[in-house]
Amino acid sequence: MPTISLCMIVKNEEKHITRCLDSVAGLVEEIIIVDTGSTDQTAEIASNYTSDIYTYPWKDDFADARNYSFSKASMDYCMWMDADDILEKSEHGKFLQLKQSLPPDTDIVMMKYHTSFDEAGRPSFSYFRERWVRNCAQYRWVGAVHEAIPPNGKVAYSDIGISHKKIGAGNPGRNLRIYQKMISDGKPLDPRQQYYYGRELYYHKLYKEAVLVLEQFLSSEGGWVENKIEACAVCANCYYQLGQEQAALDTLLRSMGFDLPRAELCCEIGKYFLEHGNLHTAIYWYETALHTPKNEYSGGFILPDCYDYVPLLQLCVCYDKLGDQKKAQEYNEMAGACKPYSPAYLYNKQYFDSL
Repeated sequence: MPTISLCMIVKNEEKHITRCLDSVAGLVEEIIIVDTGSTDQTAEIASNYTSDIYTYPWKDDFADARNYSFSKASMDYCMWMDADDILEKSEHGKFLQLKQSLPPDTDIVMMKYHTSFDEAGRPSFSYFRERWVRNCAQYRWVGAVHEAIPPNGKVAYSDIGISHKKIGAGNPGRNLRIYQKMISDGKPLDPRQQYYYGRELYYHKLYKEAVLVLEQFLSSEGGWVENKIEACAVCANCYYQLGQEQAALDTLLRSMGFDLPRAELCCEIGKYFLEHGNLHTAIYWYETALHTPKNEYSGGFILPDCYDYVPLLQLCVCYDKLGDQKKAQEYNEMAGACKPYSPAYLYNKQYFDSL
């Protein structure tokens, strides 16, 4: 059975770290904590779980700090978590089973990363991340921000999920500052960094700047296809904020030049036509979203609701506006089967019951 080193980089995480380590401490053989400058009780709390605590100067480079944490590991695989991540108890059995059944030639294990949740606590935004990585010099992090380990060797996928549950706002300006410092220092951004830099600009409502960066990324020859498709969605949102709705639609449609339609983009296109009163065209795109297969293994960001709940609810709206309330009610009931606790479904149900 393989052994696991949990490798974490932390700074001022006294609110989170107990919850995180409690969730995984009994499942791994080693815990490595790299503190990059805490001024609170983070290190003291961590010392209740491990003596392998190291200090390391923060260099505005997440990959550098994570690689240092990996360098201290002594087990077969390195596993990373952030302090505001947890492994839910419901996942513990699967975690142990995977340790017992993992083929010895596996190099990387991809696990789901749940970063957003709906009213019932179900994941509403997920994607796969490298989570267990063979402990050898071949596998190292790259990227000062949004760091990743380039996948190679034998990669296995697991439906085990790590949940990201931050308490409070964190440091929302940090990533943008790192990118801006890289640019001011004359460090070129590779295509992946360009994409994430554009997203950071969007998050900070710098829409004009974000459009320039994302359009440059979309026009470049390099870059991962999933990032290209997601960049179309982010860039379209920027155009909406700038009042350029036709440009937004053009950018959403542009995504299909990179690969088959994604339900996430189809829902956005349907929304455009619904808001412009073109109901039959909106129905087409929501139906397309509804019948688009969900490829969780593409590596892209997945919004599960866009494959059933959202298009069903929007089809209810479209048919109600067309006067076909029987069909509208049928779609609302299908949406309710996905999310019986949804306020929108319950509101619509009350509306149809009153007719």
